[in-house]
Amino acid sequence: MASLLIIGGSGFFGRSILDAFQRDLLKPWAINKIIIFARHPEILLKECPMLIDWRVDLIPGDITLASHIPEADYVIHAAASTDVRDYLLKPDEEKTNIEKGTQHYCELAMECHRNSKIVYVSSGAVYGFQPDDIDEFSENYDSPDLSSLSDGKRDYALAKRASENIIKVFRDKGLNINIARCFAFVGPWLPRNQHFAIGNFIEDIINKRPIKVLSTHYVYRSYMYADDLVHWLMSIIDYNNGKCSIFNIGSDEPIELSDLASKLANIYNLTVQNTPKTSKKKDRYIPAIKKANNELSLSLNFNLIHSIQETIKQINLYHIN
Repeated sequence: MASLLIIGGSGFFGRSILDAFQRDLLKPWAINKIIIFARHPEILLKECPMLIDWRVDLIPGDITLASHIPEADYVIHAAASTDVRDYLLKPDEEKTNIEKGTQHYCELAMECHRNSKIVYVSSGAVYGFQPDDIDEFSENYDSPDLSSLSDGKRDYALAKRASENIIKVFRDKGLNINIARCFAFVGPWLPRNQHFAIGNFIEDIINKRPIKVLSTHYVYRSYMYADDLVHWLMSIIDYNNGKCSIFNIGSDEPIELSDLASKLANIYNLTVQNTPKTSKKKDRYIPAIKKANNELSLSLNFNLIHSIQETIKQINLYHIN
């Protein structure tokens, strides 16, 4: 039997992993205990008590300041805010927290996790803005700079880039760690009142109101379902070649948001409120996933529409606000 430590486990990633754990989806890795190490893990008891039982330990702590972290067989480092508002309101603080948290974790891991399998949750944001002539980002894509990103996204991307470089330094010191560059996801624990367009679409569907598309330009996204995310994360964490392997995690099934809204409106018998397009700009954020397909034999078990339907089903089942 094995233990899994999630650093920063109170958000979407942590809840999705706990959900999968409760449904026995972590059995292939023999996980029988999960430790959540986060600043405010008690929020899980308040907002999703159905995910917490005697096999889950909640430990409050700040990874930028901690003097000790629990030992575990598997470790997922996912400590970072994903709310773009945080990076707009306090960019320097959030950027510093990500970088300092990564550096401090690696220092602690050299003592506590030398025998653990670790994955660092990075982001597709490290690639920068996706040019029109690139259909999808591959892991070897080298973005020249991040200046074209919006303010909030740029600070987040810079922090993740810096953190990846920190990770590679500690890889050379013997830490068994891989990097997952995560893109866009959908699932019952995704916030439905933030900047995530798919979350806002789902909130419109649940409330049986017109689906609002707010973008004034063309936005292309692809969405991986939460269960696939968890399976891919655990597969990447279990992959050990001593090279600090980097894998994209996401779907390579792109769709323009207005088209997605129209499809969902037809399925759920709703209307669409489209904000007029004032720009021909195309905002693409699509990963290549061939490396994970080829090296880890990973694939998508849920297509886009199935993912959204399953998300709504689980939201209603859990009565998630």
